[in-house]
Amino acid sequence: MSTLVVINTAFPLPAPDIEALVEGRTIVAMPGIFINPGRQFALYPTNTSVNALPTEQYYRSNFLSTVHRTLAELDSETVLIKAWARCELCQVIDETESLGVLSELTVWTKNALQQTRSRRGNIFLALLRVYRLPQPIELPAQRNPRFFPLPQPLTGTEATPVLGDIFFEQRCRQLIEPKSSLHPELEVVQGAIAPLSKTNLAAKELDYELKTFLGWSGYKSTGPIAPTLVWIQTIAKVGNSSDRDSFETLVRKSLIELGFTNCNQNSKASLNAEAIEEGESLDFYCDAPYPVVGELKAGQHENEPNSLSDQLIHLGHTDVGNSQFDDSVKLIFATDPLSQSDCKAAIENKMNVIRPETWQRLVELKAQHRGSINLLELKPCLQQAPFGEEADTKVNRYIDRVQQDIKVRSRLVELVKNYLHNAGLRETTVDPIYKMYIASPSPQSLTPEEMHELLIELSSPLTGYLGRMKGKDWRSDRFYFLRDLKLE
Repeated sequence: MSTLVVINTAFPLPAPDIEALVEGRTIVAMPGIFINPGRQFALYPTNTSVNALPTEQYYRSNFLSTVHRTLAELDSETVLIKAWARCELCQVIDETESLGVLSELTVWTKNALQQTRSRRGNIFLALLRVYRLPQPIELPAQRNPRFFPLPQPLTGTEATPVLGDIFFEQRCRQLIEPKSSLHPELEVVQGAIAPLSKTNLAAKELDYELKTFLGWSGYKSTGPIAPTLVWIQTIAKVGNSSDRDSFETLVRKSLIELGFTNCNQNSKASLNAEAIEEGESLDFYCDAPYPVVGELKAGQHENEPNSLSDQLIHLGHTDVGNSQFDDSVKLIFATDPLSQSDCKAAIENKMNVIRPETWQRLVELKAQHRGSINLLELKPCLQQAPFGEEADTKVNRYIDRVQQDIKVRSRLVELVKNYLHNAGLRETTVDPIYKMYIASPSPQSLTPEEMHELLIELSSPLTGYLGRMKGKDWRSDRFYFLRDLKLE
């Protein structure tokens, strides 16, 4: 059961500093006074008038877009409190040589730290464990330089920490014994992406992945699929309705989500989900990473003047040409069983008949695990027999195989995490993980060498579930835990 906490006081900090804490970008604040460890308080955002330098010089360049946005949201009449914090440690920083590394680990410039110390005589650095409030609380604006009582106590919970225990402990160690940021280049990329994330879905997803990898946030707890992709969960329902246009839109969007593209300008062979062609034309066409052509049928009572197979052949030859059509992967989406003659034609022409439920399952898997569906691995599955209605079973088997691969990787991440926690270690080699793997029920048989290859994959910057310290050979490589690989 999560612990409820009653908060009676608030502490004012510059609004950008609080935003950095709430985002998980940093775990420290620079209060003007010493804060006793264990003290709990609401984070009260103020303007930046207390800062030692102008905004552009005080905050690091990769954080400035967030600074400007946060300051623009400030209201002179009311204040929005989003989080509360508990001080875990407060220390004095007085060594000049540590300010450069401290700047890399926070949102402040080295010059800002130097000027703050010159103005105050020292720097109090408070390590804060921050928890989000279930709902932001609006209060009348007040001018208080230090702790002040809240008009009414607020109730928080320890169930919503910004950072999990392992990430928070790692960040604490990094600050107590200052060590440079592990991935400064990715921090620069994140800073460049952040301003675009408000209006661009792809930028928003990349921004989220970068923050997660850098340890600034954990995976969302709102569900297995991002809110921007909830349409995926409607594919089967719409596919089984009579709303053919909506189904066509969803199929096109899903192909793009899987990674297919189409750069040709032919409106009759399109992948544009916002421009459904009226009249006879292909329902969708992709030209990369390989050509895919297809037709669909929604609902149980939709009448087709011709069989789907004949229609796909006719439109394919007409709209993309004989040679391109023959080289394309051919898909038919159908709810009802095909007629005997139509099924025979689909098999003879190497067409894959797929049910909406199966397609939704494939796209959901991609949305839940971004790198799980490799289109070049999917291609031979779609190009090889069986075709016709049996292709639906073939695609389901492909999905099952991918899910099994994810289970193996999830198990390895879990073993590394548990072993390090139980042994009180920070990193481990392959051998103890392999012993634990073969000693318990496992999704798949592995050799130590195969396990090592998977651990390297999981420690890639593009996945970021584990970290790796390279050794002299594969047996001396050391791995450490970063984040869970969750299965839904």
